[in-house]
Amino acid sequence: MDGNSHWNPRHETMPRRQLEALQLAKLRNAVGWALESPGLQGALLREAGVVPEDLTSLADVRRIPFLTRDAWMEAQLAAPPFGDILAAPPDVAVRHHLTSGTTGRQPIRVLDGLKDWEWIAEMWCYAFWGFGVRPSDRVFLAFGYGSFIGFWGAHYACEKIGCLVLPGGNMTTETRLRHLLDTGATVLCSTPTYALRLAQEARRLGIDLAAGPVRRVVLSGEPAGSIPATKRLIEAEWGARTADTAGMTELGTIMTFECEAQPGGTHIIEDNFLEEVVDPSSGEPVPYGRMGERVVTSFGRGIIPLLRYRTRDLVVRTPGGHCPCGRTWDLYDGGIQGRVDDMLLVRGTNVYPRALEAVVREYPEVDEFQIHLYTEEGIREEIEVLVETPGRPGTGGRLAGELAKSLAEAAGGLRIGVREAPPGSLPRFELKARRVRDERIVIGSGETREAAE
Repeated sequence: MDGNSHWNPRHETMPRRQLEALQLAKLRNAVGWALESPGLQGALLREAGVVPEDLTSLADVRRIPFLTRDAWMEAQLAAPPFGDILAAPPDVAVRHHLTSGTTGRQPIRVLDGLKDWEWIAEMWCYAFWGFGVRPSDRVFLAFGYGSFIGFWGAHYACEKIGCLVLPGGNMTTETRLRHLLDTGATVLCSTPTYALRLAQEARRLGIDLAAGPVRRVVLSGEPAGSIPATKRLIEAEWGARTADTAGMTELGTIMTFECEAQPGGTHIIEDNFLEEVVDPSSGEPVPYGRMGERVVTSFGRGIIPLLRYRTRDLVVRTPGGHCPCGRTWDLYDGGIQGRVDDMLLVRGTNVYPRALEAVVREYPEVDEFQIHLYTEEGIREEIEVLVETPGRPGTGGRLAGELAKSLAEAAGGLRIGVREAPPGSLPRFELKARRVRDERIVIGSGETREAAE
């Protein structure tokens, strides 16, 4: 880590008292801006009777009502296509993006203006510079450049830093891999899943990635980026250091990143976001060290006010100031731990896909996996993990037994079956992986849960 490891040294090392004063001033400005708008956020504030003068400390943020995805969606459906979430006329926008969404759910539509995109790139600059990316680097972005926000902000941040940007859209996996090597890319940006997919393709082609030019891998899009076993596997395949980031389309950019010192968590970009952690059920704040749901207030948006947005992300917040990098910002221990919506209830036991992935990735012989839930004989819920282990004959029986035991320990003693899948039979993903296939029957409907959703 060099001596100039901060993109914005003054803000990144600001004493907590000064940082909180800055956040309070920005919070008041954000509330004042939202109140000037007839849109959803302004209406929520007026209904609650909140004005900027009421906010005398950061604790007063709790006077502001939560904004939920459901409320956003209802507003969008009531006044399509964008709803009344906007605080500026749509004709000032320069970009349109969609949430990645899940099957059967309408995505959230987001508009961005020029101010948004300057800020979006700046947030990514914090992350890239903090992980040691410099103007001399060549950055390959392995994603499709579609309507999903993905690594768009990363692209512009790298241009802002002065890197050579190598767009990887509209390519097959093999073409991306060869282009990355031919251009001498020193940094790869991708989801954790796709970094492993590229490594699988390299093995098929007889390419030793560890001997290649990539020395840093910047991950985003999935909680897996902070799973130690997943990171170790990516680092071993690429012979490169990896760092996690986390963002969301509603924000337009990232709000946390892992620095080069890698203290075991991701720094919250606290000069631009006010983050809370609350109990998912009660909405009440939880203390440092306890898992809860992220609630975010953004200070950088130019078209959409975002005050106390419930993200459904699960995190554990820890105090800042102890990282060797010198940043005073708080951290999320282990990054994003998962999502409230991802929890699976199987025979009365809570099962988190992230916890199962953390186990599966301890076995490098597994190329791909899928969590399969189904109903046995119409009455009994079952869960199994399908695994692909191509090119490793004779590992199936031994691995299945060991993996099943480890999975049960991670799932509170719940028995989880392990079954080998034919090579190439499980889906591969470029963006967010969806490895849960829920075919349990909804009693009384005859439909599977996925079909019902």
